[in-house]
Amino acid sequence: MNLLKNPKYHLYAALAFMVYVLCSLTLSKVSYQIKYPEKMGDSSIIPYYICEGVICGLVAYVLSNILLYFLERLIVFNELKRSAVIKMVVVFIVVVFAYSMAIWPLLDFTYRVLTDKSIDATLFMMIMNVPYFSAIFTIWLFIVVAIKAYRHINQVKMNQLQLESNLRESQLNTLKGQINPHFMFNSLNNIRGLILEDVPRARDMITRLSEMLRYSLTKNGINTIPLKEELQTVDNYIEVSKIQFEERLRFSINVNPGTLAIGIPPMVVQMLVENAVKHGIGKIKEGGEVRLHIDKTDEELAIRVENSGNLLLSEDSTRLGLENIKQRLSLLYGNKASFTLTENSNFVEAKILIPLT
Repeated sequence: MNLLKNPKYHLYAALAFMVYVLCSLTLSKVSYQIKYPEKMGDSSIIPYYICEGVICGLVAYVLSNILLYFLERLIVFNELKRSAVIKMVVVFIVVVFAYSMAIWPLLDFTYRVLTDKSIDATLFMMIMNVPYFSAIFTIWLFIVVAIKAYRHINQVKMNQLQLESNLRESQLNTLKGQINPHFMFNSLNNIRGLILEDVPRARDMITRLSEMLRYSLTKNGINTIPLKEELQTVDNYIEVSKIQFEERLRFSINVNPGTLAIGIPPMVVQMLVENAVKHGIGKIKEGGEVRLHIDKTDEELAIRVENSGNLLLSEDSTRLGLENIKQRLSLLYGNKASFTLTENSNFVEAKILIPLT
């Protein structure tokens, strides 16, 4: 923020200086003159009082630009130095002294023009007015520093928000990057087992795998996608997995049609289902069920994936996918979204609640 180059500042500053002096100095003198004319003498001096206020205000405004010049070059809030503060104090004293020296000749000239008399200001008069002159610049300095500090704080906040946004985006991209290898590892293992045994099934698996990879690549830079698109990838994954698990995997889905257009983070539902298949059904010899339930209320979307088994069977897992989901939900929704993993009656339930408002 460079006030010296801001035309509005100069307009407001000049008016403010004149208004302050007219109210604090001129008004009291004029009022006293009107109330006690016998003590103050000729009332024709009132025009001088008004001119005096205008001149004092304008001179103070002009000299304040010297203070502002050094203020904007010496005072940097990010790295405020003691030497800069000392220099500003010296400049302040010099400006106040210059004001005291410049104002009296101007006032004397004005007084002579309007009254044909001389002020004949003594050194004592000059010294006695120094505190008032200092007060003018102190008040101005306080206001300008307050404005600059306010702008600086806002800029710091904006920079911090931008950094947090960039960090969040970087973290999201990193987490999304963890998804693609996760898909490929499991799917390619399935292809390896079928490529020589059942060519049609292997071809079908490759087709579905290519669809899954296309989906993960095209949605990698997107934070949310319609639930309907996510369910298509879930269907591909289940079909691929059934080729491996055959009758051991029983899958059911119950989705509220009103949820299909709701935006969700890509790959989240697929990863829940994949986790249920890999660490649930995959650890049970006789296989089991995976159930997907999706519903909503006025305030949130509820996604539940249940699988046969128990949590103890998955203790050897790194649970990278689940941690990935937790981090992505936190980055996108903060504490408004939740993820829980519980066990009930030989079924493990993974549940995600996503805010709709």
